[in-house]
Amino acid sequence: MNPRPSLLVLFLLLPILLTGGCTGVPEGIEPVRGFDAERYLGTWHEIARLDHRFERGLEQVTATYSRREDGGLAVLNRGYEPAKDVWKTAEGRAYFLSTPDVASMKVSFFGPFYGGYHVFALDPEYRWAMISGPTREYLWILARQPQLPAEILEDLIAKAEAAGFETGALIFPLPSVAPGTPASPE
Repeated sequence: MNPRPSLLVLFLLLPILLTGGCTGVPEGIEPVRGFDAERYLGTWHEIARLDHRFERGLEQVTATYSRREDGGLAVLNRGYEPAKDVWKTAEGRAYFLSTPDVASMKVSFFGPFYGGYHVFALDPEYRWAMISGPTREYLWILARQPQLPAEILEDLIAKAEAAGFETGALIFPLPSVAPGTPASPE
């Protein structure tokens, strides 16, 4: 028996096996059902997040979602890095893991590598959302406005803590500012 074909199959499957777990939903997190992607499109402001290297030091962070021709979503993330006085952007693409009415997606900002994006709490009017990544090390609280009322934010933080997120480590970046002001990219 020649071991080469099985080694070749393993070599071809290895990238899938290594990255497949990066899009999964953390145990106990339930993505929103009845999700309406059209209502989710547009710009969201980052209210709070858990720290991770790809947003470290950024303030006034926004995420803008639009439709792609291939049925997915285009993602444009933008944030201000005050230490360097520059605006940083990242363009990505997102695709639903099952059906578009379940808020569970895979998102890529770099080639074939995807991470999980799971909306697990969403205002009925789509004014705020809580998103988990593939593990509880990733959490974002987003809103349509640069700030949330304190009582709503406190409630969301309590929900995140009850869901097992380390809410004591949340970062609250400076909110976005109106276009045309000195710290605005426009």
